[in-house]
Amino acid sequence: MPEMIWRIRDRELDLTCRARVMGILNATPDSFSDGGRHAELDRALAHARAMIAEGAEIIDIGGESTRPGAEPVEADEEIRRTAPVVRALRAEWDGLISIDTMKAAVAEAALAAGADIVNDVSGLTADEAMTPLCAEACCGVVVMHMRGTPRTMQRNPSYEDVVAEVVAWLAGRHEALCDQGIAPEALCYDPGIGFGKTLEHNLALLRALPVIAPAGRPLLLGVSRKSCIAGMLGEPQLEKRDWPTVAITARARDQGVMLHRVHAVRPNVEAIRMIEAIGGLDHRDATG
Repeated sequence: MPEMIWRIRDRELDLTCRARVMGILNATPDSFSDGGRHAELDRALAHARAMIAEGAEIIDIGGESTRPGAEPVEADEEIRRTAPVVRALRAEWDGLISIDTMKAAVAEAALAAGADIVNDVSGLTADEAMTPLCAEACCGVVVMHMRGTPRTMQRNPSYEDVVAEVVAWLAGRHEALCDQGIAPEALCYDPGIGFGKTLEHNLALLRALPVIAPAGRPLLLGVSRKSCIAGMLGEPQLEKRDWPTVAITARARDQGVMLHRVHAVRPNVEAIRMIEAIGGLDHRDATG
């Protein structure tokens, strides 16, 4: 099995055999799933601790909703929402912290507060200062595919071949970002399920997960509680989308996806470990 290492600041995360879960922490008043529940620092920290106790090895902190139709947030407000959470969590936990933002100023503030990873849904295209910032910081970087912006992405998205176009776009971003000084080992990719895609586009990408990430880099899958699950099952209640999310996580792990961004941490961790056990990996011996 080829080695897969994600280089993140001063550490290396070994993703060769053992998949990891990224817990979602929305410090926002308007996120589609849990907007407002964790907007206060104490509540945000309590939720982070709960996800860590359930097995999350990365906490992804966001201060701007990227749900379809979401209005943009000024950088100062986004920093106000996220930097204190990053700083407080870093003071008590040595695990990996990710900042979910398209803005270089927000990423810079989070990195200064102790974040390790920048998770940019624009694929580092929304802010020209983001790429040099990430290169200089040597942080981990998640590059996501999105057609349009959160405000416009679900207005009749169209592709001739969604898999081929997403693969080509991510490969182009990989080449460009490496040319601009980001180490290839620092890069991770996300196909952007639900970001400028119809239900059929999302299903096509989920079938093609093993071929999406460029140059053997790790893939991160973020499908938790998304509307495509409602489209498949007709389930409007967000919390009832958790078990379908677990089913997608288990299949994706079987396809080789090693990073999973979810709301309900424990059931997704347990599904991953069962898949790994069935596949012959004793995860207790996996380190990194």
